[in-house]
Amino acid sequence: MTYLKPPDAAARLPRRGFLKKLGAIVGAAYATGAGGLSALGAELVRMPFAHGERRLARFPQKRPLLLLRSWPPLLETPMSVFDRGVFTPNDAFYVRWHLGHIPTDIDVPKFRLRIHGHVKKPVELTLDEIQREFKAVELAAVNQCSGNSRGFFEPRVPGGEWGNGAMGNALWTGVKLADLLNRAGIKTGAVQVRFNGMDSGNVAATPDFMKSLSVDHAMDGEVMAAYGMNRAALPFLNGFPLRLVVPGWYATYWVKMLNDIEVLDHPDDNFWMKSAYLIPDTPGANIKPGESAKMVPINRMEPRSFITNLTDGAAVRAGSSTEVRGIAFGGDTGLAKVMFSADAGKTWHPAHLDEDHGKYSFRRWSARFDPVNPGAYTLMSKAVNANGVAQPMQPNWNPGGFMRNVVESVRVRAA
Repeated sequence: MTYLKPPDAAARLPRRGFLKKLGAIVGAAYATGAGGLSALGAELVRMPFAHGERRLARFPQKRPLLLLRSWPPLLETPMSVFDRGVFTPNDAFYVRWHLGHIPTDIDVPKFRLRIHGHVKKPVELTLDEIQREFKAVELAAVNQCSGNSRGFFEPRVPGGEWGNGAMGNALWTGVKLADLLNRAGIKTGAVQVRFNGMDSGNVAATPDFMKSLSVDHAMDGEVMAAYGMNRAALPFLNGFPLRLVVPGWYATYWVKMLNDIEVLDHPDDNFWMKSAYLIPDTPGANIKPGESAKMVPINRMEPRSFITNLTDGAAVRAGSSTEVRGIAFGGDTGLAKVMFSADAGKTWHPAHLDEDHGKYSFRRWSARFDPVNPGAYTLMSKAVNANGVAQPMQPNWNPGGFMRNVVESVRVRAA
């Protein structure tokens, strides 16, 4: 495959373009407080949970997205986007950053990826060298925030109150992480590989955002360093010029603006591995409020499915057939099937699955809904992955608001 060169416009965004637009957006929010968010978008969207009012905001390289926080940006993809195709467009892909200082002007020829630590030969690679000297690979994979759907947690928990749109599916182009690590040569005794990006805190005391994988995971041939997204350069806000892709794992590991890889000969005890993004070590990361449990770093995703062409309150015609469409994914493995119910889960029928783009990708599904009589109906979909893991009928709960994957429902009325 021919290596993908970033377009000039994406490779070096001018300060008077990208920075000026970004500054105007952030300034409007901070200067006028919450009421000033009207400057970011006129349309108000109400999410189906408490305090779910969101405005649509336009950031550089993005269409209007649901605004959770102006800076560092939290932008959610509207659910309607997922009905339009299996791959989420780059300009509609959700955005989640942790730290307040994000580079907004990158000189690509000066960019270097440093690989060091417990290696035989530390190396530094330019983006051009990564694209020319290593075999390019492509992989379709879902990127999903650990806290996707946190707004639905009851009792409520602190953190970004996402709806269901803190996720996206893309065709990622890049190189195998294993190939990069082999260039440096991992020494015997290596335990983990730690990843760091170009973002940083606004104050020195802020822990640098770093995540780690076991050496075996890092070398499995699936983890990637990606420079392309849906066969275009990565958008700035999604990690340009290079980001880690960890298929089947939550997006906290998908480090953006990746510029530093360190091989460790000891377990990583940095803040973001030891103290943040922890889940109960229980089935489904589920505990009761007030309970305690052993906590471990979040890791593999669970299967999920959604109805995308109908929303709560939609009207359909009694006595005729309606197509119900949606998306689903298997989490950390392939999707085996999607089951559809038109009677609130009393009975289930297999849905039709569209083209398979790989075990880590969204997959579109469809089913026929034939309401004979007028009245209210509750539609549900349930994903089952290749390991036999199915979405649960009851939601999980944990204090981080992580890993929600309950069977979703849409209430419609036939008339």
